[in-house]
Amino acid sequence: MGNEMNSFMWELKTILFLPVIRYVISTLELMVAEDYMIVYLNGATPRRKMPGLGWMKKCYQMIDRRLRKNLKSFIIVHPSWFIRTILAVTRPFISSKFSSKIKYVSSLSELSGLIPMDCIHIPESIIKYDEERSYKRSVRLDEELREASEAAK
Repeated sequence: MGNEMNSFMWELKTILFLPVIRYVISTLELMVAEDYMIVYLNGATPRRKMPGLGWMKKCYQMIDRRLRKNLKSFIIVHPSWFIRTILAVTRPFISSKFSSKIKYVSSLSELSGLIPMDCIHIPESIIKYDEERSYKRSVRLDEELREASEAAK
């Protein structure tokens, strides 16, 4: 019963989210006359809450050709192994032009090198996630440097 309920709830969320995607696409159609970028903040999204491959394909198919053509880059911030795997598996089925527009960014500081940060709103949960990842990365680097230093002695 629990798995059936979870499956039902996921399907319900997916169905309810499609109008949101349609709204975003229709808004883009009104706003986009030239090149644009999409920044996807994957950060703190648990795997169980990520949409499936079929859902992603449906969203991609909803995007008008003109919008796909004007997309300069699709930046994925804090990409998970799941996102990287999905995109690697689907690469043969996606146009090479679109595939070349996908960029992976590991941190918000790396993102700031690509776009002005005052142009986008970063949710607090993503900022916190980025800070935690940066801290863990610095601790790991400190440990590696200490081990290398000790090994050199």
